[in-house]
Amino acid sequence: MSNFASKFASRKIGPKFSEVINQKVGTQQFKPYLYEDQINFDQLRMYRLNRVIEQLQKNDVGACILFDPINIRYATDSRNMSLFTMHELVRFVFISAEGKVILFDYPKSEHLSEHLCTIDETRSVVSWDFFSANNYVDKNAKQWAGMVQDLMKEHSPANNRLAIDVSDPVGIQTLLKQFSVNLLNAQKFLETARSIKSEDELVCMKASIETAEKGMWLMKEKLQAGMTEEELWSYMHKTNIENGGEWFETRLLVSGPRTNPWLQECSNRVIEPGDLVAFDTDMVGPYGYCADISRTFIEGGRFNDEQRRLYSLANEHIQHNKGLIKAGTNFREFAEKAWKLPDNCYDNHYPCMVHGIGLCDEWPFIAYPNEDFSNADFSSHFEENMTICVETYIGEVGGKEGVKLEDQYRVTANGLEQLSSFPLEQLT
Repeated sequence: MSNFASKFASRKIGPKFSEVINQKVGTQQFKPYLYEDQINFDQLRMYRLNRVIEQLQKNDVGACILFDPINIRYATDSRNMSLFTMHELVRFVFISAEGKVILFDYPKSEHLSEHLCTIDETRSVVSWDFFSANNYVDKNAKQWAGMVQDLMKEHSPANNRLAIDVSDPVGIQTLLKQFSVNLLNAQKFLETARSIKSEDELVCMKASIETAEKGMWLMKEKLQAGMTEEELWSYMHKTNIENGGEWFETRLLVSGPRTNPWLQECSNRVIEPGDLVAFDTDMVGPYGYCADISRTFIEGGRFNDEQRRLYSLANEHIQHNKGLIKAGTNFREFAEKAWKLPDNCYDNHYPCMVHGIGLCDEWPFIAYPNEDFSNADFSSHFEENMTICVETYIGEVGGKEGVKLEDQYRVTANGLEQLSSFPLEQLT
């Protein structure tokens, strides 16, 4: 960007991660990685913003408007009430294909993004969200649409193609009524931009993974019969927040018979002796990056024969599938060669075999194919510096328990580099 030099101002964010990560949990000692000394934050921010702008230019899009707080975070590194703004349309960013970036933030919040090199200007938002606008929904929507029209005339006068990620019918309908604009779905462009990670992003991700694994060690140490699932899960939440993490996407920690079928939420069930305890971290940690790791523990440390059999199948599934992937591998080729689930487990399978990972679960999403591969898009391929998760769930239909495993990787020209490092259970 032409104004990069004028916007570039190096800043540190909060205490160094190394000041809080060097703690002993049980018998596991974590090394004091100097993550913040390894991250060039402005380089990270400009890489991500330029990835978005490249997508706009490549697809002949004049500008985009992003409401999704994860997309705003990716493009600008601006963060403000992320979970609240996932369901209330009270902040957005305008980005033109020529690189103009204007953040419209929640009222009285403009100061939060003053330090960011990615943002040219911050204004107070005009919201037509009912929570904020009440009976002024239509009035505010008209004002917003007029403002968007002015932005397009000034910053994209020759291109009326505007991409928006999320909105609601009132805003979109008003925009279409008030002026001639060709609306597109921005999510494809943003997901594509987000799919290839920079070195700075990989450091951020490693910080989040280490935080998650610190919490996993604490859960493993604290696990005992008589505690509830929620009590055990709270140790992961505590670890994340005290180490600069942000939130959890799901509540997937279950025990005993609640491990089959999968996708049951954490509850107040009391863990019993010999129970399997399975979880999926789905943790948005330090710097906003996701650590998505699944493990299945055994209360008391000793598997019975059936638990051992299920765990062995899950491990075989992961090991086989991860060996198929390298840069250039086509998704269909991977799906054709992927490990075949036992017939009595197929109807309980996880929704995908592989998915991308970054600020949250991201594209690509590689589903279990039907016979003619018509149930999903398998046309693309793995690229170098994609970060992905390879996962499995093994639980027989009508079975007593199930096993969930998942690890996080970087795609390289020669295969996968494993980013997560939490050990699997010993079955002997």
